[in-house]
Amino acid sequence: MSPAKPRIVALLPMKANSERVKGKNFREFNGKPLFRWILDTLLAVEAIDEVIINTDARHVLAAHGLVDGPRLRIRDRKPEICGDFVSMNLVLADDVANVPADIYVMTHTTNPLLSEASVRGSIALYQKAVAEGTGDSVFTVNKFQTRFYRADASAINHDPNNLIRTQDLEPWFEENSNLYVFSAASFASTNARIGQKPLMYEMGRTESVDIDDQESWHMAEAMSKYLQQS
Repeated sequence: MSPAKPRIVALLPMKANSERVKGKNFREFNGKPLFRWILDTLLAVEAIDEVIINTDARHVLAAHGLVDGPRLRIRDRKPEICGDFVSMNLVLADDVANVPADIYVMTHTTNPLLSEASVRGSIALYQKAVAEGTGDSVFTVNKFQTRFYRADASAINHDPNNLIRTQDLEPWFEENSNLYVFSAASFASTNARIGQKPLMYEMGRTESVDIDDQESWHMAEAMSKYLQQS
């Protein structure tokens, strides 16, 4: 008999207001509201049993036709964890405490180009790591092999007097905030979505574009339109 399928829950926090791009979560992005891009991606991954939207904007979602469904649950965000300066870990802690799961997958509405393949790949990497005892969580990254400097123009990862090819530099990895995979136990161990033994899942820079301001909105939308046409 095969082991029972783990219950996988995707956490998609979503707030009504945003500072730098007003109302960006619900603004039209290449033909549909921004939040629909990542939500549709998550729902297309069959292994995900339920998507949880922790929000202070249930009324806005309802205006866009989004209500609770068989694989979708909208949770009203508690007043004490609302606001621009509240740590995301507090929001996630509330979801983890109230929505049991074996595996949690967390992402943002601001990652519209995140692919089903990366979601599946990150989950598979997490499950393999847990089975082998090599890791307790996964987070997505971008790989860089370029020359970095401090604010005072001093070199960080290279010797300016001994220039080598950038492809020969030690690779550095940037947490891109696109996707996290963890368990209740790993979350409890650090009070964060990255546990004590994390693994990195490398993504391409186009897919991992994060909408943080108006410039990145335009970049992401242009990329989205290009990808649809190619």
